[in-house]
Order: sequence, then C-alpha cells, then structure tokens
Amino acid sequence: MARLEVPLFPLNTVLFPGGTLPLRIFEPRYLKMVCNCTKQTSGFVVVAIIEGKEVGEVAKFHGVGTLAHIIDFDRLDNGLLGITCRGEQRLRVETQRSQEDGLLIGEVEAIPADPPQTLQPRHKPMVDLLRNVLTWEEIQPYIRFLAEDWQDAAWVSNRLAELLPLPISAKQILLELRDPTQRLDVLQTLLREQKVS
Repeated sequence: MARLEVPLFPLNTVLFPGGTLPLRIFEPRYLKMVCNCTKQTSGFVVVAIIEGKEVGEVAKFHGVGTLAHIIDFDRLDNGLLGITCRGEQRLRVETQRSQEDGLLIGEVEAIPADPPQTLQPRHKPMVDLLRNVLTWEEIQPYIRFLAEDWQDAAWVSNRLAELLPLPISAKQILLELRDPTQRLDVLQTLLREQKVS
C-alpha cells in the first residue's frame, strides 16, 4: 500500500473513524494547514499527544492517528477560526519531518478499516449506554454530523470510545484495536473497572 505525506496535528484527544471533532485554530502553521486542506480538499492526521503541549514546541505523540477532513468552519466570537472535522481512516505515522513554520508532515500508511460485524447480544448494554450518552446536552452539537448505524459493532464501539470520559491512553488502545467486537469487550471491562455509566 502506497504511503502518503500528510500534515500532522498533535492534540490532547483521540479522533475515531466516523467521529467529529471541533477545533479552534489560531497558530499560523495550523491556519495555513487548514487553508491548504480546504483548497486541496485534503485532510490532516490527528495524533494523540503522549508528552508535551498542543501549542508551541513539537510534542511527542502516538504513532497511530486518524485522517480528518474539514466538514464545517466558522469565525468564532473571539476572532479565532472554528472548524469541525470528521474522522475518516486510521493511519500509522512511519516518519515525520518539520517544516520551517513548525508544521509537522508525516509519511503515513493506511490501516485497514474495521471489518463489518454485527453486534453481539452481550453488547446490548453498550448500545443502551450509547443511546443514553447521545442525550447528554454537551454533545448535542456533535450529534448533527453523525451517520448512525446502530447494528454496526465498529460504529457503536467507536462512538463509545470517543465520547466516554476515559483516559487518552485507554482511548488510544481502543483506536488501535482492529476488531470492533474486541473493542466493545475491552470497553465493557474498562467500564466495569472505572464504573463509568
């Protein structure tokens, strides 16, 4: 499979395929990146930070992230640019380099999409939990961009993994799992341990 060069955006979050992510853009390197992505209808890779900060110096980040495409944007009240991105495909960052403006460019390789799997009966409580989570007031803006698929184990597991208040390290592990049924099993274990409900 051919490798591509794509801008990298290290953040304190994990984006999953099919999910949406609102961002406030103010650093010149990322404003330029957003402009280029819009002109070229291309994307950038959201990678979760292991160590460091989102602003300023280059942070250490995980090697697997998600390709993001901009699906909406507007000028915020504080003058910053607000964009909404949709996660498309998981990618592995093989190498990286820094441009003069500080923007990271990664050579990436695609990770196969989750295989289609129907939900197992043991995961019905997870579906019920997701239905409850999607009623939370704070995520209502997120919902308008969702393409629901309640029978798909990948869709349900990805939505729960990104929306539940889990540590970033746990979300990253879930992102890297290639079996959606296994992802749901791991989520159930995590929820039992942390009593997230």
